[in-house]
Amino acid sequence: MNNINDILDLHTHTIVSGHAYNTLYEMLHSASEKGIQLLGVTEHAPRIPGACHPFYFINFKVVPRMVYGVRLLLGCELNIIDYEGNIDLEARYLKGLDLGIASIHEPCYTRGTISQNTSAYLGAMKNPAVQIIGHPDDGRFPSDYETLVCAAREHHKLLEINNSSLAPGCNRKDSRKNIITLLEYCRKYQVPVILNSDAHCEVDVGNHRRSLRVLEEIGFPHELIVNDSLEKAAAFIPSLQKHLASGGVSHD
Repeated sequence: MNNINDILDLHTHTIVSGHAYNTLYEMLHSASEKGIQLLGVTEHAPRIPGACHPFYFINFKVVPRMVYGVRLLLGCELNIIDYEGNIDLEARYLKGLDLGIASIHEPCYTRGTISQNTSAYLGAMKNPAVQIIGHPDDGRFPSDYETLVCAAREHHKLLEINNSSLAPGCNRKDSRKNIITLLEYCRKYQVPVILNSDAHCEVDVGNHRRSLRVLEEIGFPHELIVNDSLEKAAAFIPSLQKHLASGGVSHD
């Protein structure tokens, strides 16, 4: 499994998120050095303590989408805030995103039952601004993984295998066990996944090593991992389709 051509990382954070430690260009430089061809920078939405003001998400037009030879997607890790799957960024700000990841975070969401948490994820999947469900492995918010996987197939969304969830000291609960359960349903229903680092420091850009070890352990099929092809990822992310068609956006 380690021989996968892992060329993208779409879930990372900069100092703008309030609890990360590098700038946008430092993250891009790190991606370039590691052979990452596509980087997604997805700052936390406003309900996370210390995160940026929503105005940050309306000025992406000034940022080139090709830097150091790395394609760039600028997006947001949106907070799922209730059992209906509503998120915490208004429609006028969502319009400017290249990428939307919807996640449950403890400060922004009241823990529910399995049924309620599953409903929250399903509601977020119906939002066209969301392309990826972030770290659905967190056992503090248990959900029905079979239902989640089938909904991802129905709504054409990517489920994330989050490398940070597998790190020692991560406060997410039972992530390894839950990731394996999720992956087995993805295998059963032929639903693709995306490996993301959730990097909050440049050293972790493109770091999917823990996730790859789990995938290798269970013999997860390569064809259901989108990280080896920009085209495979673009099938789920409309803005990436446009970037590939245009060759990227740069400033004169």
